[in-house]
Amino acid sequence: MSKFNTTGTRSATSSPIVGERSPGGVTHEGGDGYARDTKSELFLLAVTNMVGENTFYETGDKRDTRFTDLVRETALAAPEWTARFLCWLRTEANMRTAAIVGAAEYVRARLAGDPSQVAPIANRAVVGSVLQRADEPGELLAYWTSLYGKRIPKPLKRGIADAAVRLFHEKSFLKWDSDARAFRFADVLGLAHPDPKDPVQDALFKHIVDVRFNPGREIPAELEVLGARAELMTWDKEKRRALFDRPELDTARSVLRRAGMTWESLAGWLQGPMDARAWEAVIPSMGYMALLRNLRNFDEAGVSDEVAEGIAARLADPEQVAKSRQFPMRFLSAYRAAPSLRWSYTLEMAIAQSLANVPRLAGRTLILVDTSGSMNEGFSKDGTLMRWDAAAIFGIALGARCETADVVSFSNGYYGGTGSNAFDVPRGESLLRGLDRWKNGGYFIGAGTDTVGAIQRHLRPGYHDRVVILTDEQHSSGNVDQAVPQDTALYTWNLAGYERGHSASGRGNRHTFGGLTDAAFTMIPLLEAGRNADWPF
Repeated sequence: MSKFNTTGTRSATSSPIVGERSPGGVTHEGGDGYARDTKSELFLLAVTNMVGENTFYETGDKRDTRFTDLVRETALAAPEWTARFLCWLRTEANMRTAAIVGAAEYVRARLAGDPSQVAPIANRAVVGSVLQRADEPGELLAYWTSLYGKRIPKPLKRGIADAAVRLFHEKSFLKWDSDARAFRFADVLGLAHPDPKDPVQDALFKHIVDVRFNPGREIPAELEVLGARAELMTWDKEKRRALFDRPELDTARSVLRRAGMTWESLAGWLQGPMDARAWEAVIPSMGYMALLRNLRNFDEAGVSDEVAEGIAARLADPEQVAKSRQFPMRFLSAYRAAPSLRWSYTLEMAIAQSLANVPRLAGRTLILVDTSGSMNEGFSKDGTLMRWDAAAIFGIALGARCETADVVSFSNGYYGGTGSNAFDVPRGESLLRGLDRWKNGGYFIGAGTDTVGAIQRHLRPGYHDRVVILTDEQHSSGNVDQAVPQDTALYTWNLAGYERGHSASGRGNRHTFGGLTDAAFTMIPLLEAGRNADWPF
């Protein structure tokens, strides 16, 4: 099992300034490096990392080990801070498995430490706070037992039991219980022994354990969703297809809803491809992310324009966008995957809503977007999105909001070029169109990361009020901090979370942010207005 994973959702809160850093050592590329304090290193690694996967400069195992070591250290040195961080990491930043692993390591470090030196924080509550989906209690148990054996400490059991009561119901059992999982719902119940909250859940818990070892057992009458699903499974293939033959789909939708059918389960139940009628029956019950990732399937099946209009309205609705907490990159991925143009305006509106926090900065801003080889690293599971995609999204969006902006793509040579290229950001241009121009215009990818050279070529002292660099901070030579005059603000937005950064942070007008959302940029006007910015939890 991979130690870590992430979901493609966005944080609803702002990213903090990482703490003060001091010169010391070098970056992976050999430039002057600045060591981070422990909290800052942990935060940047957690919020930027497609953990469990290799990156340009670090293997997945090395990054995973660095993460767990940092969690153990802060769990003992700053237990209250770490508890808040882990809860935020799962519930707001939506970094799913990293938070789960962090909670396990938090509990282990505190149980192994000197009790007299450990603050009286409930380990049980920390565990419960990171378990937000019904398959996660089993994932936490799988992680723990794979490393530390079958003896489960009480705080872990109790936190898992709390989560099981909150998360285990009929529909989640149908969706998440599977032979493919190392720990199934029955295993979780057998180890954690949760107390059910009502008679229906009591019947469900007993049935889950019973049916695991006696698959043919009758479903209790109280479990109406399981009963409806079992009845559907008795239908032959012809009857299943006939459900969608009626002119109106109300009956089909009611049948599917009553049986807790998701689009994934419907696809398997039909024993064949999903046609337009099948999609149109299940679309009303699909969640926001499911709609977003299936636009290509809707087009290929021939979903009607009327239904497509309803989908578009949901995807572009500001409240739905905010509630979904999707990273802006998710909308870019959907845009690139969808074959028809009927989704383009919808996705343009949605990505604009997801970038609502990008501030309108007065004065003149130099925006440097790192498109070096190390930024050509995927952080989506399908490999369609790269770190430079995120850098370009936010660089162009910020440039469009600034009163005056120079947007520059830089590395250390573009197919024999100069190492940096200015990118025009016309007022009123669609962000998605701008990203197409970026991708198709040769603004990526070069070898090396000559950040100092890009600053020297494009920064005009006395003209630019600030420099914003979107990067993994792994520059190749020189000193980035010193290349920017001390009276010019330098804001670094870190997209990778490597151990050392390219400048000081947290003092004067040098600041580094982390995360994959637009909220980081809200710190700039706060800082320039003289207000304090802090951790978002």
